[in-house]
Amino acid sequence: MDSTIKHRNSEQTFTFVTPPADAPIEVLNDFYWTTDAEPHALRRKLILAKYPEVRKLTGYEPKTKWYVLLVVLLQLSVASYLRNTPILSWKFITLAYVLGATANQAIFLAIHELSHNLLFKKPLHNKLFAIFTNIPIGIPYSASFQPYHQLHHKYQGDEYLDTDLPTRFEAIVMSNLLGKVFFATCQIFFYALRPMFITQIKFTYIHLLNVVHQIGFDYLWVNIFGWNSFAYFIMSSFLAGSLHPCAGHFIAEHYVLSENNKPRSEIPVPPETYSYYGSLNLVTWNVGYHNEHHDFPYVAWTKLPELRRIAAEFYDPLPEVKSWCGVIWSFIFDDVNTLWNRVKRKGKEKHGHKIDNLDKNQDA
Repeated sequence: MDSTIKHRNSEQTFTFVTPPADAPIEVLNDFYWTTDAEPHALRRKLILAKYPEVRKLTGYEPKTKWYVLLVVLLQLSVASYLRNTPILSWKFITLAYVLGATANQAIFLAIHELSHNLLFKKPLHNKLFAIFTNIPIGIPYSASFQPYHQLHHKYQGDEYLDTDLPTRFEAIVMSNLLGKVFFATCQIFFYALRPMFITQIKFTYIHLLNVVHQIGFDYLWVNIFGWNSFAYFIMSSFLAGSLHPCAGHFIAEHYVLSENNKPRSEIPVPPETYSYYGSLNLVTWNVGYHNEHHDFPYVAWTKLPELRRIAAEFYDPLPEVKSWCGVIWSFIFDDVNTLWNRVKRKGKEKHGHKIDNLDKNQDA
């Protein structure tokens, strides 16, 4: 069997390198490897050629900052309210799961919007507001997220630069029921710790400011409201990236699941990105419009539904996710869904110049 298989759809020719059907299990248990460029740049070019008015949708959304401010104040209020409540009480845990995790997921994704400079006109203002937005997370996060997320967009699927991808070690160890339960429960740790083991980014004054500001805030908060109140922030952040409905987007966005996943002995031509158009977009800044976001990362969350409406014939044929809760369930309990189910591209051994250039652009 030829190990290189080509497939043409309406937008692009995909070339996947696949093993033969009788290959050993060590070979069949592998990622989807492709030699083609990621699909979003091509679709963006095609959409702009047909609908040049889409360019008018790009740009920051000034009203977002007021919504973010309300979410931050909500978290500060609930944390203050729980300052004398035992951490392991039903009241504390329920509020942390229902309100805290939902709010902190919104804060994670507000920082995502800020990483694309979609709240303010000047990049520096977005960085500084992201540091403020970071407060209820409890640990410094915003400054590191931006450069890593920019790499995810610029080099989607690159085995070295796209740190959204699971490593081979993760896939080997956790592509079983218990492993997937652990992964889905502790996703937040994988997304926080994995990048530093794969790709190093330049430490800038924004990182330092993020660390100093967050530690200073945490110190003052603990001294005023106590450790239980601070624990609410940490528990909210953990639950936001755990078995929570909104956390389903982490898996839903780029994992090739269920009917989209094909045995490695067949012709694998899975899409790399999946959108979700359900009600949870209301509390996650429309992050479910993920194909649209990757096609046009500088279109703010409020304009993504309009983008989809204008370019409907490009997005309607793409497979979509119906339920983030359903994604978590099927990821864990369906044997066909594992951490191997991601599309990867071979990266060059050294990307340091690209990362340095990216950091310089982000400091502009």
